Amino acid sequence: MVAPNRDTIRVGQRGTITIPQRFREMLGLEEGSFLVAEIRDGSMHLMPAMIAPEIELYTPERIAEFLLNNAIGREEYERAREEARKLGLDPDSLAHTFPPPKD
Repeated sequence: MVAPNRDTIRVGQRGTITIPQRFREMLGLEEGSFLVAEIRDGSMHLMPAMIAPEIELYTPERIAEFLLNNAIGREEYERAREEARKLGLDPDSLAHTFPPPKD
C-alpha cells in the first residue's frame, strides 16, 4: 500500500503529468491553478503558487490628470491644480477638461 502522502505518477507526452485527485483536494488545486517546481536534493517538489495580477503604476502626470478630470466644482478643481503643482507639474500642460462646471 502507498503512504497517504505519496503516489506514483506517470509522465505522459510532452512531459504532462496528472496530479492525483486526493492531492489536488488536499492542496485546494483547481483547473488553472499554478504550481512552482523546484529541484532539491535530486527530487522535484511541486508547491502551490499564487500569481498576483498585473499592477498598473501611475505616473505623476496620470495622477494629476485623474485629479483634474474628476474634480467636481471650482473649489475641488483648484485643489487638484494645487496637487498637480505639488507633483512638480504645470496643470495647464496636462490633458484634462477645464474648468469644471460652476457650482
